[in-house]
Amino acid sequence: MRLIFLGPPGAGKGTQARILEQRFGAKQISTGDILRENRVAGTELGKQAEDFMKRGVLVPDDLIVKMIEGELEKHPSGFIMDGFPRNVAQAQAFDALLAGKGWHLDAVVLFDADRDTLLERLTSRWTNPRNGRTYNSASNPPKVAGVDDEDGGPLMQREDDKAETVAKRLDVFESETKPLVEYYLRTGALVTVDGLLPVEAVASALLQAIKLENAS
Repeated sequence: MRLIFLGPPGAGKGTQARILEQRFGAKQISTGDILRENRVAGTELGKQAEDFMKRGVLVPDDLIVKMIEGELEKHPSGFIMDGFPRNVAQAQAFDALLAGKGWHLDAVVLFDADRDTLLERLTSRWTNPRNGRTYNSASNPPKVAGVDDEDGGPLMQREDDKAETVAKRLDVFESETKPLVEYYLRTGALVTVDGLLPVEAVASALLQAIKLENAS
């Protein structure tokens, strides 16, 4: 299984990637996680990336792709790319990487979601800063507003979950992803699922879209 997940923040990509990872063993790969792991481990690639970050500039695509290549080699059962590629140049570099290994993508899955619904979903999220546990005031509220069910401590809303920040994140996604969607449409790899369905329904639609509906 070799998949790419595309979709705006809050569309459920991470949840569905974890479901497939548990069921089929394909590794969920996030470029953010890879970058952090390389920096913490002090790898040569991590040191190079940190140098760019200290200067306040984006880590170059070729460096990110090298990190991804190293990660792919650890997971022969397959992968689910979550948050990569972010632009056509990265997509082309990733295609070249896969071709060099004699691999092909099984599908690129676009999680479709209405902007207004995403704004409501993301700005309703509250987090326990002590352990990362999250709640949603609309769909999964704590028993007492503003208080964690388990440790009784206060919940907070992260900067990333405030309305202005969420709107900007969605704007960036839309501007970056439109050409990427068009690119994968041309390759014939793109399939679309409704990311706003219940989790189980999304999982079922996803398996049908990637032709694994009868997989165990």
